[in-house]
Amino acid sequence: MTLQETTRLLLPSLLSIPSATSVVHHTSQSILLSFIMKFTNYLLTTATLASSVLAAPAPRTGLEDRLRARSLQRQSHPLAPIPLDTSTKENSRLLEADENTTHVTYSSNWAGAVREQPPPQGTYSAVSATFRVPEPTAQGGSGTQAGSAWVGIDGDTYSNAILQTGVDFYVENGQTYNDAWYEWYPDYAYDFDLDVSTGDTIVAKVEAISPSQGVATIENISTGKKATQTIRAPAATATLAGQNADWIVEDFQSGDSMVDLAGFGEISFWGVQAQGGGSTWGVDDATIVELKQGNEVLTDVEVQSDSAFTVKYTS
Repeated sequence: MTLQETTRLLLPSLLSIPSATSVVHHTSQSILLSFIMKFTNYLLTTATLASSVLAAPAPRTGLEDRLRARSLQRQSHPLAPIPLDTSTKENSRLLEADENTTHVTYSSNWAGAVREQPPPQGTYSAVSATFRVPEPTAQGGSGTQAGSAWVGIDGDTYSNAILQTGVDFYVENGQTYNDAWYEWYPDYAYDFDLDVSTGDTIVAKVEAISPSQGVATIENISTGKKATQTIRAPAATATLAGQNADWIVEDFQSGDSMVDLAGFGEISFWGVQAQGGGSTWGVDDATIVELKQGNEVLTDVEVQSDSAFTVKYTS
């Protein structure tokens, strides 16, 4: 029985209590009615508060809390090149590729493909690609390991700014987590309010409206949801030049250091496209970037066509 029904049943009985006189009777009725109404309101308020507490969303897991905190300091960085060393086996392979007109370079934080020269008739105004969110795997040790897949404008030969958007993937003690984000370097990255899971197919795109304003879009094809954000340059010295178009897997930075890179199997980019100078461009003639840390090359980039390539984790 509800509280309202109980009140309706009790009220007639309480009001029918006999009184000595009609004046006293009416006065008693008024006082009693006021008491009943106040008590009913108190019970209703208490019940509402209790139901609100019960309906509150469940707290995030410990892993998610830590990663949310880490994401507040998450930041991509421009390509960090490593000088070519022709004495190593890995560089011999890259030099052979160079003879076939494919330009390959090393980086300590990037792997993928970059168009390092602007279009003949202008600058890059939009960059996009589709990729599938990988399943990250821990590579020895403990703690959180992570990586990121993204598209962007600038950040290679022009390093004052990067307009970019993508998806991070994390693993800790067998648990995985992902977040979709946008960033205008040198500012930090900011998360989209968009659910992303391992195996989801993602379309990522950035557009430069002007040197100081752009748009980042992440569309989750697997869920049918999309998020878009207009972004402004964080400083007058951080405007875009439109010199580079990037399709990247990154060992990104959190706080003052790079995260431990998680294994990611392979990440395929397709529908790769850059717009600029009235034309559309792919990865033909792009620079291939391999990620190398210490003496170990951790990736193998394979180009399938002008609009598709794969970054394989090889460690």
